[in-house]
Amino acid sequence: MLDLDNTLWGGVIGDDGLDGIELGQGSPLGEAFVALQDYALRLSRRGVVLAVCSKNDELNARLPFQKHPEMILKEKDIGCFVANWNDKAENIREIASRLSIGLDSIVFVDDNPFERARVREALPMVNVPEIPEDPTLVPDAVAAAGYFDLIELSSEDLNRSDQYQANLQRQFLQESSTDFNSYLSGLNMTLVYGPFDSTNLSRITQLINKSNQFNLTTRRYSQDDLTTLMVDDTAFGLWFRLTDRFGDNGLIAVVIGRDADEGIVEIDTWLMSCRVLGRGVEEATLSVIAAQALARGAVALRGIYLPTSKNNMVADMYSRLGFTLLEDNGIRGKIYILSLVERSVKQTSITLSSES
Repeated sequence: MLDLDNTLWGGVIGDDGLDGIELGQGSPLGEAFVALQDYALRLSRRGVVLAVCSKNDELNARLPFQKHPEMILKEKDIGCFVANWNDKAENIREIASRLSIGLDSIVFVDDNPFERARVREALPMVNVPEIPEDPTLVPDAVAAAGYFDLIELSSEDLNRSDQYQANLQRQFLQESSTDFNSYLSGLNMTLVYGPFDSTNLSRITQLINKSNQFNLTTRRYSQDDLTTLMVDDTAFGLWFRLTDRFGDNGLIAVVIGRDADEGIVEIDTWLMSCRVLGRGVEEATLSVIAAQALARGAVALRGIYLPTSKNNMVADMYSRLGFTLLEDNGIRGKIYILSLVERSVKQTSITLSSES
């Protein structure tokens, strides 16, 4: 998340104007701001979503992105653009809400020590690196903080910025629709699913080991574990992708089921990207799980919820989906059951498409 004045360029765009800001080749200072933008753009190409959080008039703030010849970053590179005179901590909350990301996944880069201190105080979960006064040292300082070190990148990571841009368009459609059901129908959603395979295994492994909020059990598995599961006759793994009129949301959910007691399939793992919640995806995913269990001869699904410090958002999900609570063991979790014989299927606006 990036500030603008004296962070992405030298000077104040509202005072100095387009021709007066310091940016570009020919001076050490101007080149320093180009270097930070270049670093940010490379992060974006690695799947890091860029956002602007600036105290500024929005029209002035957007002007360099639109018209300055030395700008490396363009408006299309910014997943969420917020420029106003509100408290930056509140704006960061708003941006996190728009992008459906956790505050602890945000890195806030601002040249102003007051703003950095304010965000650290109000939002201690946000990552706020200390920024040197010398702009030439800023790119290395941000890189050295280690927030963007990744072991492996998937195609999903590389397309993430485009996905968040499309998500903002979905929000605009929602706000302009007369009612929520009309909004969902207008999305033309298709949930594509299939069994674990070598093509998706890297991304599946990544999601299993980093998803915390919508994750019913938060069990972690290595890629070798999942490779073994793929040939295990007593278990199955499913991946899910969601497409709509605005594009491909990417691989958004992973499910692992295991044969348990006679006639019962237990949902060992169910995790989902938070950015697609509230669209009926949970119900559509359950329909696929139920069909898979029925094909294995099961008459019931067993769901497990294991609470963590981050997954409270799904604490009652099984209840909401029609499961019956069997055991409530407090901090040790809850066990639910769903009869597949008596289950009534809730209709959604989502088309299902199998790639098995």
